[in-house]
Amino acid sequence: MLTAPSLVRAQQAERMRRIGVLVPGTEEDTQLRDRINSFEQGLEKLGWIDGRNLRIEYRWAGSDQQRLRSAAAELVSVNPEVILAPTALALLPLQRATSSVPIIFVSMYDPVGSGFVTNLARPDGNLTGFALGELTLGGKMLERLKEVASKIDHVTVVLKPDQSPQVALLHSIETVAPALGLRLTAVPVLEAGEIEPAIEAAAREPNGGVVVLPNPLILAHRDQVTALAARYRVPAVYGVREFVMAGGLMSYGPSLIDEFRRAATYIDRILKGAKPADLPVQQPTKFELVINLKAAKALGLSIPQSLLATADEMID
Repeated sequence: MLTAPSLVRAQQAERMRRIGVLVPGTEEDTQLRDRINSFEQGLEKLGWIDGRNLRIEYRWAGSDQQRLRSAAAELVSVNPEVILAPTALALLPLQRATSSVPIIFVSMYDPVGSGFVTNLARPDGNLTGFALGELTLGGKMLERLKEVASKIDHVTVVLKPDQSPQVALLHSIETVAPALGLRLTAVPVLEAGEIEPAIEAAAREPNGGVVVLPNPLILAHRDQVTALAARYRVPAVYGVREFVMAGGLMSYGPSLIDEFRRAATYIDRILKGAKPADLPVQQPTKFELVINLKAAKALGLSIPQSLLATADEMID
């Protein structure tokens, strides 16, 4: 028989907790759904079961800024104890909607430089989370592309220059390019209508390749980006595996599946009483090289054995 204190503890353990997730995408996006599933599985391993002791309030808002702002305000109004922001696209409206509800961000380059936190070790305010790693990643993406497409001598870098991390990634590419014997052209893409002209411009360069820097806009249009690269027969490297799953040649970058799984640990700690300032911004622990062998064959490229041996995933 439970004593009164034991009964109270049991009731508290099973009381329904509420968290929020603002998703800048749609439920039909299978790659995004995989990341959300990884997050839920991480919660379950920590004892948080949606519908049993946890209620997850999702708001799928697409990439439209007005919809995201409305969804952020609506999510805050249901009083969640903590909110997950899967990208900067979700974090911006959430930051405007609340300065008190803890927010855990994922898929974020340079959160200090972007102005979201003042310190990685001990973030101020109500934000902390999981960054995407060092900004030298851009140079490493370029090196991987050169390994696969050894004949390229010019590379077009597709980026969204109104985001400071994109500019920093470009600088890391500019640092590496001379040693690889590569000329660079940076092409800004600020809206969807500029994607095709950017890829078309890259195709006009003989022996050209493309580095597509990861950002929410370009990720939302990955099917178009990879289809254009295939049509114009331009070898391209991307920052996340979703592009390779959509038919792109290769990707190199942090595992977003792993980042979402790790985000569950911070949700758990917040629900157990931790404050965002107690939780340092974490760097990625897993990077992955993904190669699409079918795309390589269509481009007439032979993948070096050294890369095949180190690739985390190969898609036929």
